[in-house]
Amino acid sequence: MKKTNAIRILEANNIQFQLFNYEFSIEEIDAISVARKIEAEPESVFKTLVTRSNNNEYFVFVIPGNETLNLKKAANASGTKNIEMIKEKELLPLTGYVKGGCTPIGLKKQFPVFIDETAQLFDEIYISAGVRGTQMKLNPIELKELVNAEFFDLV
Repeated sequence: MKKTNAIRILEANNIQFQLFNYEFSIEEIDAISVARKIEAEPESVFKTLVTRSNNNEYFVFVIPGNETLNLKKAANASGTKNIEMIKEKELLPLTGYVKGGCTPIGLKKQFPVFIDETAQLFDEIYISAGVRGTQMKLNPIELKELVNAEFFDLV
């Protein structure tokens, strides 16, 4: 397993985590498919979504894989009027990550991060390790502190 930036950052900050590798196909990179492959509850596998506000600011939202981001709640969390998902082709140049491998850790530029408040219900959650085919399991409070995030009702 090649180390991703996210893995290096966790190691450098002495944050405990576990890696879970799985076979993937482009058709099955959604969080629910990933949860099934790593035998985890879908609500504990979080996906990372990148958005743009009406002021052309970027925000990152980490929500349960079995949920949909509520754009009104996301705008409220970010203190903006409107928010929309970025286009898939914008993801790699903006974050350094591809769809299905995006994580809030080690983004090219650190944007404000919001984690759905349900993450606090778990001792550990799963997020992408920064590459398709690998998830990492870590404590949501440590994740919040590492990426300077806020917990918020997002779904």
